[in-house]
Amino acid sequence: MALGGGIWLTQNKVMPGTYVNFTSLAKASATLSDRGYAAAPFMLSWGPEGEVFAVTSGEFQTNSKAIFGYAYDHPKMLPLREIFLHATTVYCYRLGTGAAKAVCDFATAKYPGVRGNDLSIVVAANVDNTDLWDVSTYLDGICVDTQTVASASDLAANDYVTFASGAVLEATAGMNLTGGTDVEAITGDAHQAFLNAIEAYAFNTLCCPAADATTVQLYSVYTERLRDELGAKFQLVAWEPKADYEGVIGVWNKSTHATIADVDAHAIVYWMTGAQAGVAVNASLTNFKYDGELIIDTKYTQVELEAAIKAGKCMFHNVNGVTRVLEDINTLLTLSDTKGEVFQSNQTMRVCDQIANDVAVLFNTRYVGTVPNDAPGRAHLWNNIVKLIQELEKIRAVQEFDPDIVTCAQGDSKKAVLCNISGLNIVNAMAQLYICLLYTSDAADE
Repeated sequence: MALGGGIWLTQNKVMPGTYVNFTSLAKASATLSDRGYAAAPFMLSWGPEGEVFAVTSGEFQTNSKAIFGYAYDHPKMLPLREIFLHATTVYCYRLGTGAAKAVCDFATAKYPGVRGNDLSIVVAANVDNTDLWDVSTYLDGICVDTQTVASASDLAANDYVTFASGAVLEATAGMNLTGGTDVEAITGDAHQAFLNAIEAYAFNTLCCPAADATTVQLYSVYTERLRDELGAKFQLVAWEPKADYEGVIGVWNKSTHATIADVDAHAIVYWMTGAQAGVAVNASLTNFKYDGELIIDTKYTQVELEAAIKAGKCMFHNVNGVTRVLEDINTLLTLSDTKGEVFQSNQTMRVCDQIANDVAVLFNTRYVGTVPNDAPGRAHLWNNIVKLIQELEKIRAVQEFDPDIVTCAQGDSKKAVLCNISGLNIVNAMAQLYICLLYTSDAADE
């Protein structure tokens, strides 16, 4: 090559030639992240042990049998149906380890648990080619997979079983898988294992499926630690928590079911977890209609409901025969100069958490290690943060936003940036209406 060329950082090239840098004008490109993400552990008889797996609402509706072992409308799927009414994605986890897989001569259940005992394998000679075998997998007597093969080694694992490649295929009307067992008891260690595993994921709400005070406290302490120490902004939904914290939502109404006898009294935690995850950042669950299949105990007087609100309890009540959320609040009771009454509103917390999470993602993906910490670099960051809040203003989550309340300055070290957002005016939905009627006397009365 006769002449030099390429990109340049400083004007120090030796070879004659043209050196060109291609860049775009810096512009704000921050966008609001989606909501609808929940995390919840479940007591299951099917599915992987010791790992988090994401399931969308669509996948649950169309493929629940393969994922969880039961059809969408099965009684065991009630907690999933409740949480997926409003959550779009749930990070699921099967509590406990040590369950056994069901087996037979031809196959082994894909997952451990008693649900594997409902599987069977049917082997029949192929009607078109007697040298081949039709091997079918049945669940509850319904065929879920059929393969035509010459030998067992040709069989591929399906959603329900793995096949024994060394088995000798022979005609059988149905060989049941046996020996599948569930975990005998769910311990605190099982819940801790879930919390350890879910720490790497980002979600809007976390569900505590237990009712005992010790486990509920474990989830509450975990939530406060991750919010305050690690910056993971989510809210916990728990049953009767002894908490005083904006990150914990406590539900108290007991539940039953019209046709399912063994429903947990605290089953409403699943619906509330999904509803809190799915509600828009500019919306409130106050007066929101309960649309699940549980029967919620709403036999409370007005005095009791008022006392519940003052105690930080997120309650359901009856409005002309319809069950609705009374007030979208969390358990924060102790107010201070830095945590005022507004922090008791979950709508306020959603806006704050949205900003915190989106700014963190923005900074970690676009600025860390790449953008110089100088005035132009901090100005670019400021511009993106302002754009985020302006997007919130467009959807009426905040109002009267003045970009001057946002500052980005040099921190205590060369690498640090200090960002302040002071005086943000967060919008809440209407909850109380005070009416003053003024009238004038009729002239004849004067």
